[in-house]
Amino acid sequence: MNNSNSITQTAKTVIEQQAAAIQGLVPQIQEDLEQIILWIHQSQGRLVLTGIGKSALIGMKITATLNSTGTKSMFMHAADAIHGDLGMIEDADIVLCLSKSGTSPEIKTLVPLIKARGNKLIAMTANPNSFLGQHADGILLTDVAREADPHNLAPTTSTTAQLVMGDALAICLMELSNFQPQDFARFHPGGALGKALNVQLNHLLQQHKVPQVAPNAPLHEVITEISSKLVGATAVIENNQVVGIITDGDLRRMMAQETEFSTVTAASIMSKNPIQLADDTLAKEALQTMQTKEISQVIVTHAGKYVGMVHIHDILNEGII
Repeated sequence: MNNSNSITQTAKTVIEQQAAAIQGLVPQIQEDLEQIILWIHQSQGRLVLTGIGKSALIGMKITATLNSTGTKSMFMHAADAIHGDLGMIEDADIVLCLSKSGTSPEIKTLVPLIKARGNKLIAMTANPNSFLGQHADGILLTDVAREADPHNLAPTTSTTAQLVMGDALAICLMELSNFQPQDFARFHPGGALGKALNVQLNHLLQQHKVPQVAPNAPLHEVITEISSKLVGATAVIENNQVVGIITDGDLRRMMAQETEFSTVTAASIMSKNPIQLADDTLAKEALQTMQTKEISQVIVTHAGKYVGMVHIHDILNEGII
């Protein structure tokens, strides 16, 4: 390979081969899949994934996906299992073993030990007639025509097939369990996605940033309140109720029209009936409201009482988009 065209063509070929391999999994779906899904769903134990080499790495990822979508699972490396870690498996657990060939020495040692314990064994393999396939209670077939490398050696297409089959397994179980976004939020509180499912407006409020003025407040007081509280606006409060909002934009528009500022009060420049959201509103929902209404701040209330203001930047700074 000595030019960019060859490099580009190789990359395209690899992707095309991988895509074809994934599509090739569809006709490999057998009746075993439905039974396997039901076994796992109805189990009182965990799904224990195991494997060796690159299959082990794929098993780790599938384990993470299962746990984050509501299926209790754990990973046990096949080499470690035959050197003591087999004790991690409990009686009610189901074991899912990943092996393309189904004949690795570690797998051939591990399989009889699992069967002797009485645990149900599921195979994810490209060879149903292998040692693993013959001893498994159910098979998830992941056969591929060839690996993506030119010598058909490096686990590439085969591990992609395993990964996709694992995703299919996780999503089937997720739907069977009626797993909802709020459930995902409990298992995945970190990161942008977790924040989108967890962060509420009350998490973004700051006690020292509760801008408010009375309707009869003079202009200089309004400007001071907006400048000192750093949210670009202030609420107008009368009888403990929000009656309006004044933003930086309101001030600029007023100054472009008025020449006599001494008579200006908050009531004369405020926007009435501003949008108000409860403090338990998800930040992502507040962001959608602010974008739809083309506003930069939103008034936040608790039990109908004004408790502060959140700026759109407060939400975006959390990584919620």
